[in-house]
This record gives sequence, C-alpha cells and structure tokens, in this order.
Amino acid sequence: MRFITDVGQLLSALNLPQELSSIPEGNSNPFPLKVSESFAARISPKDPNDPLLLQVLPSKEELNKVPGFSPDPLEEGSASVTKNLLSKYKGRVLLSPTGVCPIHCRFCFRRHYKDIDHKDLEASIEAIRSDKTISEVILSGGDPLMLSKEALLKLVTALADIPHLKRLRVHTRVPVAIPEEIDSEMVSIFRNNRLTTLFVIHANHPNELDDSVKGAVKEILKGGITILSQSVLLKGINDDSATLGRLFEALVDIGVTPYYLHNLDKVAGAAHFYVEELKGKEILGILRETLPGYMVPRYVKEVPGSPCKVAIL
Repeated sequence: MRFITDVGQLLSALNLPQELSSIPEGNSNPFPLKVSESFAARISPKDPNDPLLLQVLPSKEELNKVPGFSPDPLEEGSASVTKNLLSKYKGRVLLSPTGVCPIHCRFCFRRHYKDIDHKDLEASIEAIRSDKTISEVILSGGDPLMLSKEALLKLVTALADIPHLKRLRVHTRVPVAIPEEIDSEMVSIFRNNRLTTLFVIHANHPNELDDSVKGAVKEILKGGITILSQSVLLKGINDDSATLGRLFEALVDIGVTPYYLHNLDKVAGAAHFYVEELKGKEILGILRETLPGYMVPRYVKEVPGSPCKVAIL
C-alpha cells in the first residue's frame, strides 16, 4: 500500500495550484495530510471542489477556533476502561487496537487520538475477558484493518477465545480507501472463528465506490460477512438529497446496507463541515419519499453520556 503525505505532491498530481491549501505542514499541523494513492486516483483533476479532495485536503479553516467544537466532543475519556477500550453502551465495548488510518479524514472526531502500544491492547483484552456482561466487541480506531495480518489474526483469535463474546463488529475505511488490501487471506481471519462478524464500512460520496471497492466488498461477502455502511453528513460534500440518494443506492447495489448517517461530531478543526440538523432532517425527508425504506439509513448524532445513538427525527 502507498500513501501521499505531501500536500504539494497531491496538488501537483491533480494539476491544482499550490496555494489551494494554506495550512502549515509539519509540526504546526498535528493532523497532516494522509491519503492512499488508490483513493487519490478517484479525485477529479483540476477540480478544487471535488468531494473526495475536500475530505482529505488540509484547509486553513481547520485552524479556526469555533465555540462548541472541542478535541473530545464525545467525552470519550470519561468512558475509558483502558487507554484504548471504551465502555459506552450496554453489552458491548469499543476496542481501538491502532490509531493508524488509511486516510486522514479532515472531519474525523478522533483526529486528536494517539496510538497505543501492545501492553495497552493486552490490558484491554483482559478487561473484556473479566466482564461477562460483554457480548460484542467493536473494533475501531484508527482503523483495525491497518494492522498486519499477523497482528489481526492474533487479536481476533484472542477475542474468539473469550467464551461470553458472541459478535465482532469491524468499523473500517480500508475497503474504500485501499480496497486492494482486502483479499481472501484477510477475510479468512474473520470467517474462521466462532464469532458472528459484521463489517461497517465508511463512505460519504458515490464517487468513492469504483470497481476496486466493489471487488473488495464482493470478497468480504464471499466470506459470509454482513456489510453495513456509515456516512457523515458533510457541508459541501454530500449535504443534498441527490448525492446521498446516489450513494445509498450504489451501496445497496453492491451488497451493502446503509446503517447510519451521522450528524458531524463537533470536533475542533471540523466546524466548516457542519450541517445544521434542520437541513439534515429536510434531506432525510426527501430521501424517505424517493427511496425504498431499506436504502435510507438512520439519521443520528452522538450525545455524551447517552446509552445509545440519538435519532434525529
């Protein structure tokens, strides 16, 4: 897998002016550019408003300090069991085995997250083993599929050996960001154990779903794994019913069930992507009138301390 981490290189490859991104790189930018070459290849050249480009290109607007937007908008620190294990919902926990991602999405609510070491991971697995009320583990991050296959197999095997666990849910951007990494060997890691496994992939725009992504999804489905999707409502990228309608229809057509449409978490540096809930409800109203019910995801937001996602009705 190969990544672009230099803004100038990305802009040159897309035949765009260098001044398009004026945010300083290096030490002054703790969340620098990172995008897979595979994802970057789907960005339209010469288009500064390409919806895929806007998701990954650092912007000076990220430096704005906006009231109500903070480094930990979901107050996940208060839900920590260990450094990388969160207990927010009854019967399930969220485990982040790595802070590494295939793309640095500019709206990421964990953009201030730090990576963990193996001792943290071992402590988390032991905490899960000792709590018999847990039936489901959600692998998140970072992106769990950025682990090596060896490390991923070791982790999944350790979880499958915990008797009271029933399900494993994998939240990942890899099938969209670097679909070439999804092969039979990786899928077999999740297929060849007793846990019921679900993948939740992340896609925000129909242009992300090229033939390589379709191939990755097909490979996962061959392993008997259910695939859901989650998307984030983003200003200037997908905040209209036509774009979201095409996205959800395209997902269903390749075998993915739209699961959640998230209202943006108010993380510092992402305020310029925020869409007011009233507009989001209007968009969802149109989608309910124009799409089959199974294509329309639940429109939700996270509220710190809530026992579940909060539906925006």
